[in-house]
Amino acid sequence: MNTRHVTSLVAAGAAIVMLLSGCGSTGTSNSSNASDSNIISVYGSEPAHPLFPGNTTEAGGGKVVDQLFAGLVTYDAQGGIHNEVADSITSSDNATHYVIKLKSGWKFTDGTPVTAHSFVDAWNYTANSANKQASASFFSTIEGYDDLQKPDVDPKATLSGLTVVDDNTIDVKLSQPDSAFPVKAGSHAYMPLPESAFKDPKKFGQHPVSNGPYKFVSWQHNHSIEMVKNPDYKGNRVAKNDGLNFKIYTSPDSAYADLRGGNLDFTNMIPDTALTSFQSDKSLKAYNEPGGNTLTFTIPEWLEHFGQNEEGNLRRQAISMSIDRKTIAEKIFHGTATPAVDFLAAPISAYSKELKGNEVLKYNPSKAKELWAKANAISPWSGEFGIAYNADGTAKNWVEAICNYVKNTLDIDAKSIPMSTSDEFLSNVDSGKMTSAYRSGWGPDYPSADNYLVQLYDSSSADGKGGNSGNYKNPEFDAMMDKALSAPSTEEADKYYQQGEEILLQDLPAIPLWNQNATAASTSAVSGVAFDYGGGPVFTALTKKQ
Repeated sequence: MNTRHVTSLVAAGAAIVMLLSGCGSTGTSNSSNASDSNIISVYGSEPAHPLFPGNTTEAGGGKVVDQLFAGLVTYDAQGGIHNEVADSITSSDNATHYVIKLKSGWKFTDGTPVTAHSFVDAWNYTANSANKQASASFFSTIEGYDDLQKPDVDPKATLSGLTVVDDNTIDVKLSQPDSAFPVKAGSHAYMPLPESAFKDPKKFGQHPVSNGPYKFVSWQHNHSIEMVKNPDYKGNRVAKNDGLNFKIYTSPDSAYADLRGGNLDFTNMIPDTALTSFQSDKSLKAYNEPGGNTLTFTIPEWLEHFGQNEEGNLRRQAISMSIDRKTIAEKIFHGTATPAVDFLAAPISAYSKELKGNEVLKYNPSKAKELWAKANAISPWSGEFGIAYNADGTAKNWVEAICNYVKNTLDIDAKSIPMSTSDEFLSNVDSGKMTSAYRSGWGPDYPSADNYLVQLYDSSSADGKGGNSGNYKNPEFDAMMDKALSAPSTEEADKYYQQGEEILLQDLPAIPLWNQNATAASTSAVSGVAFDYGGGPVFTALTKKQ
């Protein structure tokens, strides 16, 4: 591969997008009144973890961390990559060696400088399994990563591939080619941390010191997270408002009622009850645009009858073919979702409607019954089939619809399993304690197919080290992802990503359902509503009339 030199624009491998696992919420409304100033009140849900960027993989915390921190690069609405704290990222030796130059003058909100150590120390902390950070797998291609995954690893052990050359220079050596490395560099996992984060991690997680467009003010658990514009921010996302107030809800319906009542400025969680009417509601401004989120459900392989073997694969395929995605999309999502044809979202370059094996994503009840019977010949079915979900989100209706299709097609007991909050649901998912299938999905945190596929299905992302919560492991799939990361062009990488997807269509570690639009609503006073490459709201662009 030719050496790539990056100055104002970072060169990237294949471009694509990601879904933050848990989006949900319900109804603690009040904090500051929505009309007080140019502080924008927005829908939020209680973060599943303290606000450490490397341990944030769900929407409740992700939306907050995005506003507080700035990384090496940012992404524009088309998925283009632009340097932020990075001045340049230079690749050589077949994308196994990178030299990162930082811009000078950046500082954290406590006044301390952002240096090469701020990044390297944060990356080492996140990658070290002793620190139990959910995004550890994002560093799996850096030399020394495997040593940090050993059960007895020293919590202070570091990645051997990282070297701080000086305050503004980082040398990165990889254990394998990784053309997506510059793209990943803008994700949560790669955000810098000040020295105070390591001196008292518990305190920092509740009151983070950051370097992004906003400065943290307070976190009243299950009530609100408040932040104000950071006057020292030097990056690409300068806020047009004075701050944000994430009001924490346990129901999208409660948030929508507050919006209509003038007690909330903006929500990007439209409840099922409003999908047919929110675009015609004259009291609001409504938004419905194509997005990059994928919606799936996962059947973990530790469940009886669902191992990674012939019986398990037959049963997953049968369940997938029992579901009429088109009808559910029409009757429940009302034009805000499109039936899935692969594991990616339409804005992604590797997205394809022509993948071999994608017939398992099409409604075919007779074939589903045939596959289920073949599985029964291997081991007779017993028990019931359930899908768990967080009741404070918007999954109830579609989960119940899927269970009805499975029950009626396969003639088995199937039921939905509500869990009261996103926090409870995600804690069970993250700890591997789920005793049923469960709703899942992805909202991009960097624009690359690597984000959808490697971070969700590669072996390096299993066992609590990343987003592979079902612990799917297939060496053939892993090898295909390695080939994609070694490819000299986006076009060649996409071919390998697609071949990897064809393996996933056989194994179905998660069952693709729909690609979701970016939907939102605001009061009439709010302007500047925009969405990023993955369909997430650009909070820095929001402003309102006084």
